[in-house]
Amino acid sequence: MANPAAALTSLLRASTIQDHDEILKAANAAIKSSKQDINAQRTRIVALLKLDRFDDALRAIAEGGDGLEKECRFEKSYALYKLGQLEDAGKSLDIAPSSSKSSRASRHLAAQIAYRAERFSDAAETYRHLSQGSGGLPGEENDLKINFLATNAQLEWNGLGHILEEHERQSSRDHLEAFETAYNAACTCIARGDLTRASVFLKRAQDLCEASEDLSADEKKAELLPILVQHAYVLTRLGKEAEAVALHKSIVPSEIPEAPTRAVAQNNQVAIGVVGRNPFLTQRLLQSTTKLSGGDKLFEYQASVLRRNEYALDLQTQKFDGIEASTSKLIMESPLPTASVETAGLGVIAAAAHIHMQTSTETLREILPLLEKRPTDIGLLLTIIQLHMQANNLGPALSLLDVFLKRLDAESTPDHREVRFAPGLVAATVALYRLQGRQNSARSELAKASAYWRSKSKESASSLLREAGVELLRSPNHQDIASAGQTFETLVARSEKDPVAVAGLVASFANNDYAKIEPYLLSITPVEKLIAGVNIQELVNAGVASVPTPLSASKKRLAEREPEKATKRRRKTRLPKNYEEGKQPDPERWLPLRDRSTYRPKGKKGKKRAQEITQGGVVREEETLELVGGAGAVKVEKAPGVQGGKKKKKGKK
Repeated sequence: MANPAAALTSLLRASTIQDHDEILKAANAAIKSSKQDINAQRTRIVALLKLDRFDDALRAIAEGGDGLEKECRFEKSYALYKLGQLEDAGKSLDIAPSSSKSSRASRHLAAQIAYRAERFSDAAETYRHLSQGSGGLPGEENDLKINFLATNAQLEWNGLGHILEEHERQSSRDHLEAFETAYNAACTCIARGDLTRASVFLKRAQDLCEASEDLSADEKKAELLPILVQHAYVLTRLGKEAEAVALHKSIVPSEIPEAPTRAVAQNNQVAIGVVGRNPFLTQRLLQSTTKLSGGDKLFEYQASVLRRNEYALDLQTQKFDGIEASTSKLIMESPLPTASVETAGLGVIAAAAHIHMQTSTETLREILPLLEKRPTDIGLLLTIIQLHMQANNLGPALSLLDVFLKRLDAESTPDHREVRFAPGLVAATVALYRLQGRQNSARSELAKASAYWRSKSKESASSLLREAGVELLRSPNHQDIASAGQTFETLVARSEKDPVAVAGLVASFANNDYAKIEPYLLSITPVEKLIAGVNIQELVNAGVASVPTPLSASKKRLAEREPEKATKRRRKTRLPKNYEEGKQPDPERWLPLRDRSTYRPKGKKGKKRAQEITQGGVVREEETLELVGGAGAVKVEKAPGVQGGKKKKKGKK
């Protein structure tokens, strides 16, 4: 009978990648004949790993005792990694990211474990050391490039792209040589928001994959599906929704082999065109298509997007009480205050559930008591500020923010300081100050934020520092200009290719430190080149354009403007019938008829009245009679023909 150990050795010499079942049978036979054969036991474990029987491999390692476990540390870590037990896998392997004493295979596995555990900085450091080292296998350089690009994309997604070198962040023509590198470079562009370039890289990846001669038809299909899913996402972000829908129709999610990619594809298909759709049906469809099982797991930034989508659908289906209870619990469990985007988003969702998605003025009275219970909830604070802004209540909004910032300033812990100068919170503060016309307060806020972020060596807020430096340069205060110079020095130290930082550095020190700016003068575009082709005389003739200053919004209703009256037509001058040219008109022609000197009344009464008003007429005498009882007196005309109070007797006829 042949020796089982010898048969196993001969089989291993003649084996190919398709002989794992035969190798496993031979290894089991060799172990039966000699249970202490470490070589046979290790061969069985490797065969089980090749057959994706990871639980059986771990069981075989445990049965072999401490000696076999010590000998098979790599195999045990790999099995744990494939089962999703990343923490145990890392402890079993136990090597540092920059270790050069361990084998290259162990360092590759350590990088993969760190990648799946979302310790992307450790993964990037390990891949960097592997790329710089020697002794790699044929084809390993291409694998390292692919994996390193994937790690870079994850760092960008998590806001840690600044820890990479400048040349590592830039895409190059080398990335267009293979579909894997083109796809990973596209993911990096997506994370940075460069969607147009990402679309170009994804189209290139698709073309290279379809033209590949090293892949079978099924392998091409499996590799193309993630590329198409990512491209549909980019088209949606670019506003090309019709093209994205057409591309999604060509994707069959059930054919995607990786469960996380399948869940993302199904979520994106549901999200496109969700406006106007029945939210209850959408919720049911999303819950049935995005569930993961076993060791499958999404990255945290992907899982957070799916959670927000679920909460958004819950709000549309009016599950307000449940949403408020669950989100409030998660908020209270997280350390407060925190600048985490995930926690801040939960604060917004909890506020929306509390006010039942209403945005009227009355909702402010309902939501303000929540801020007393959770005074450090940034999401809730920003929601209330937004409601105030919608109601044109700029003063109360800024007062709330000032109170919050003063509360953070009173604390000296690193967590409070980090939240205090979070770029988003600083941007909101500066925007409110500028709306109120408080330019000095906005500049002071940017100066304090700049001083904080300049002291951070590992962390970055380049956009905030750039804005702060530009604003401080406009100040007439020498201290602000000096602070601007320090800000731009920090930015230039991080990247000398930043044109804004270099120009700001030169502008800050041009008047007082020429030696500091001299090395950067050649990298700045000369003024002559900037103004080449500009006709100065035309600009002078056109005048200076002035931007109208927006008037402050007034709560008073403007008076309605009266419609303009139509202009009257001037009537043609009419002359009297007896008009004679050259004759003097009657000067009394404007007086009433009875007031003219030529007036002669008609009749007895008229003649009598004329006599009374005629000069030289009879003067009538009046007498005063006292009323009875002392009630006063009246004037009456004396009777005619009475003299001395005696009546003249009538004569006899």
